[in-house]
Amino acid sequence: MSITRKSSAKQQRSLEILIRLKQLYPHATCTLNYETPVQLLVATILSAQCTDERVNQVTPGLFGQFPDAVAIASADIEVLETLVRSTGFYRNKAKNLQGACRMIVKEYGGQVPKQMDKLLKLPGVARKTANVVLAHAYGINQGVTVDTHVKRLSQRLGLTEYTDPIRIERDLMGLLPQEDWENWSIRLIYHGRAICKARKPDCDACVLADLCTSADLPQVTTTKTDTGKTN
Repeated sequence: MSITRKSSAKQQRSLEILIRLKQLYPHATCTLNYETPVQLLVATILSAQCTDERVNQVTPGLFGQFPDAVAIASADIEVLETLVRSTGFYRNKAKNLQGACRMIVKEYGGQVPKQMDKLLKLPGVARKTANVVLAHAYGINQGVTVDTHVKRLSQRLGLTEYTDPIRIERDLMGLLPQEDWENWSIRLIYHGRAICKARKPDCDACVLADLCTSADLPQVTTTKTDTGKTN
């Protein structure tokens, strides 16, 4: 089989996976709570190595005191650290939040930029965070968000052989229509949380099992009759 035919088959399988995920999670959306692009940026930075549930417990108090980039930029760093402490790595996160907001105020008039290259210059912002902000705050599909769930499931589904998020993203962007890049990510995240968990994936309950190269399903055994036919 040629490389082109292999790629085409993998692309068709990716599209079928996407269709099933859309049917399974029709109302899936970002689970971080926010009201503005700045708040989404802040919440996404806080979500690194932390659950969205925990972040959503922290941000009401944080945004109650510091609702926008100007407020965060001028906040007492120790107060920021206290407010975000329970999300982990709080000193570094508080430093990045303030650094990003100061840059947003100084260079972008207090508004989160809509360009990938500008977002990536902000402290604490890599492609994952930038993709989330662009997709959910501005409706721009600039790339595929690769978090731990997307990484794990894309590997298990046999859609990438890489472990590096940048290379995984590149593979997925080549397999999926641009308008569905964030649809893929957000629904794969839902599926990773509900079914395809890190330690014990529930392959028996998975609607993607027949399309998955790693599914652990009972194998159908065959026996031969006296006539040589397979039963």
